[in-house]
Amino acid sequence: MTSPLLSFQLYTARASDSLDTQLAELAAMGITNVEPFGELYADLDGLHSILAQHNMTALSGHFDLEMLEAEPARAIEIARRLGMKTIIAPWLEPEDRPVDLAGWQALAARLLAVGDQMRAGGFIFAWHNHEFEFEPLPCGTMPIEVIMNEAGCALELDVAWVVRAGGDPLMWIERYAERIIAVHVKDIAPEGQNLDQDGWTNVGQGIVDWPAVWAMLPKTGASLAILEHDEPKDWLDFATQSSAAVRQLDGVAV
Repeated sequence: MTSPLLSFQLYTARASDSLDTQLAELAAMGITNVEPFGELYADLDGLHSILAQHNMTALSGHFDLEMLEAEPARAIEIARRLGMKTIIAPWLEPEDRPVDLAGWQALAARLLAVGDQMRAGGFIFAWHNHEFEFEPLPCGTMPIEVIMNEAGCALELDVAWVVRAGGDPLMWIERYAERIIAVHVKDIAPEGQNLDQDGWTNVGQGIVDWPAVWAMLPKTGASLAILEHDEPKDWLDFATQSSAAVRQLDGVAV
């Protein structure tokens, strides 16, 4: 299997520069695919046009679960217009997160229903994790296990959030290899550093063992490796440094 396509989650640069500037900078560093998120879909014609101007694809996109449930046809329309292959539900607000097994099973049933509609529209449907899916419930089960066992969806694995939850990403990659269709590529600063960036750092400058993770990706179905930083001080520096670090990973022996 070839290496995943290096991509960029546009949420990273949400507070900086115009989208035109962002795409121009990304294109200059050789990134040709981006992952949009909710607010960018408000002007669908404009988004489609500016992606085309910069010869950018958007093979996956994040969609709020609220939209996917209330307006599935709209989500499918957006994904089709932008040429996406994968529709991803990325987040639950803290107040919406189940607290027990029954609650997560109910959420999994909702995700299964959404996924059925997205798949009927011709798309892969995936879940994107944070840390809370890897924190055990009172019964000992991990929410991610419920999602994977009962929701029938694929997984966009955010490796650094697994690490932040205290988990072993290599174990989870091994376990769900066939379900992983993309990975988010980010890094965690050493303890006490980058507190003004919520503890995140440029890829390759933190504690995540990216060489080991990268070496396992050929065992998965991951076609996209998507750079992301939740709270960057300088999104362009993050993208520049991290894209260079990821390209060096291609020399890792598998």
